[in-house]
Amino acid sequence: MGIFDFLFSSPHKKAEFIAAYEAGFGQKIPASRGLSFLPFVVLDTETTGLEPKTDYILSFGAVKLRGFQINMQESLEWYLRTPARSREAIEVHEILQPGELIDLQAFGEQFLTYIGNSILVGHHVGFDLEMLTKALKPFGFRKFLNPVLDTHSLAVRLEKGPHYDSSMGKPGEYSLDSLCERYQITLDDRHTAAGDAYLTAQLLMKLLKLAEKKGIRSYGELIR
Repeated sequence: MGIFDFLFSSPHKKAEFIAAYEAGFGQKIPASRGLSFLPFVVLDTETTGLEPKTDYILSFGAVKLRGFQINMQESLEWYLRTPARSREAIEVHEILQPGELIDLQAFGEQFLTYIGNSILVGHHVGFDLEMLTKALKPFGFRKFLNPVLDTHSLAVRLEKGPHYDSSMGKPGEYSLDSLCERYQITLDDRHTAAGDAYLTAQLLMKLLKLAEKKGIRSYGELIR
């Protein structure tokens, strides 16, 4: 430990499953690895609201994608035991009577084992990762070490170029709904964690194929 590390270290003791997760990043993905050989975990959270400081995760859904194929056998959806549930969030997500609730520690252990060192993908994924970081913080978790890919940013890059400012475009042009419609993906099971993760995975598959047509064929070219 460095001389100033104690000033910035987490006040929470690091759990064994957090240490095991961090130990899985001994080797980086080679920049030359082809897109079809990359492991992706596409995830989504449904929450009590949009403020990470005060809101909580209601449910988490994810699917795995590799070789341009979605592995539905490894898809999952968990409902978390949260300190608060809001009527407004329940009306949006229709989570009235969820299945068995999972406590945060069990969720953290299974979630980090599930994602391993895969590339994490989501639509506006920064929000999901911020909420997940908050959920894992009591166990000594500090930050995700996985590479991250946002389907919103990737779609803008592929359609408009890497320097396009999406804030100058039409409102909602790169929402998940708009992109699904544009890429002929049937909207189904929207606003559930598992449903949105599956829609985003289908979108990722279309975007990866478009990326290949545009000359983006390796991990190093995809993740910049």
